[in-house]
Amino acid sequence: MLTLDRFFKSAFTVDNIIFGFDKDDLKVLLIKRQEDPYRNKWALPGYFVKENEDLDAAAVRVLEELTGLKDVYLEQVSTFGKVSRHPSGRVITVAYYSLVAIQKYDLLASSIAKEAQWVKVKDVEELSFDHLEILKSCYQRLKRKVRIEPIGFELLPTKFTLTDLQLVYEAILEVRLDKRNFRKKILSMNLLVDLDEVQEGVAHRPARLYKFYESKYQEFLAKGMIFDLSEGKSKKSKSTNNGEE
Repeated sequence: MLTLDRFFKSAFTVDNIIFGFDKDDLKVLLIKRQEDPYRNKWALPGYFVKENEDLDAAAVRVLEELTGLKDVYLEQVSTFGKVSRHPSGRVITVAYYSLVAIQKYDLLASSIAKEAQWVKVKDVEELSFDHLEILKSCYQRLKRKVRIEPIGFELLPTKFTLTDLQLVYEAILEVRLDKRNFRKKILSMNLLVDLDEVQEGVAHRPARLYKFYESKYQEFLAKGMIFDLSEGKSKKSKSTNNGEE
């Protein structure tokens, strides 16, 4: 007779990989733990799933409890289950990721999180548990997805310039894009609404402001079009917001 007791000796956690964009850099949200193991070490915002809790609900709860972020869309990415990944025993984790506009959220560390902070992805070299592996896996997924869906808009404020948008894609793809080619492509997709407004309070010539065309975005997703803006890579220095919109 098959006995199931020996199969119920694993714990489950959820880990959230939240990407944001700020000052020309792609960033990830990290917490500094204030409990063992890895006390005072940086980690992804994650914790244990309660006994009677669905995974998706756990991901939402844990993110809010540790960082204060709520009303964030989370997408399940992958499962990580190496036997030795947690020093306390067999713990299987389910990773979720999201793209958010940093300017729309205020961080409030609590629970096991001593601090919550946005950190440049390129500067992250060490994390607790196997969180660096999880981060790298989700980053590669982001790089793939940004080529087939116009998800880069999720990282920007409601109003943005074409330079802002180009910098987002350069940061994610780690390439330099030709300015003329990028703008020709993005404008031909009809995903932007020209607000007939310009920047205010800038030292250079004010650039035109745009917003994201939500209904066109949904049409774009439904058609499954290729959204590859990485062609025509520029050999020049990385573009900056110089008001040449």
